[in-house]
Amino acid sequence: MKPLPTADLQGQVAIVTGSTQGLGTDIARQLLRAGASVTLVGRNRDTGAALAEALGERCRFAACDVERDDDIDACIAATLAAFGRLDILVNNACVYDDQGLLSDRAQWLKTLNVNLVSAAIFVQKAAPHMTGGGTVINIGSTGGKFGAAGRALYPASKAGLLQLTRNLAVSLAPAAIRVISVSPAWTWSPSVASLSGGDVAVADRIGATFHPLGRVGRGEEIGQVVAFLCSQGASWI
Repeated sequence: MKPLPTADLQGQVAIVTGSTQGLGTDIARQLLRAGASVTLVGRNRDTGAALAEALGERCRFAACDVERDDDIDACIAATLAAFGRLDILVNNACVYDDQGLLSDRAQWLKTLNVNLVSAAIFVQKAAPHMTGGGTVINIGSTGGKFGAAGRALYPASKAGLLQLTRNLAVSLAPAAIRVISVSPAWTWSPSVASLSGGDVAVADRIGATFHPLGRVGRGEEIGQVVAFLCSQGASWI
């Protein structure tokens, strides 16, 4: 069997939600390195515009609150206007507010709306524009697969996202749209940086007690996986 090709996304166009910082930015960088054009999605206009400019001419920023359907419509329209097509959607936007059983109804609804419902609506609105087929990557979490004391909202939303992925994969396969989940364990990001005082060595030491590889992941590693999954090398996944 011939070796699988490396990720080659030349000519493809991607939207990455929650991509003005942390893991989302790392994913966007890897898609750009693989040759794709990318729309960054976030709420902070100044941060997003500056990042898009820094990442180069194949990158655009769309101010978008994923809880607002009109914003999602505008984001997709802006992407089509800028690049003429849409091939890849990465649902990465999420919130981490979680007080476990002490969480109130408003917190539950906010978390589920951002982490789960908004991903579903983004796919609903993006899929009709993937006319030649495409790839949807939903960023899940190992937190959606295992129990963790003191938490409820975030893992429940990620577990729901994993099931949504399975359903959408079957529903959209006839349109040649592949829907795949990527479930990172602890990954160096703004949230992990906050918990570790901004010290990656501290995060690695703590992460070593939970992760067989003895450290937390790096965003570029997740980004490389996403880029591969969007490529022809992953066409049977």
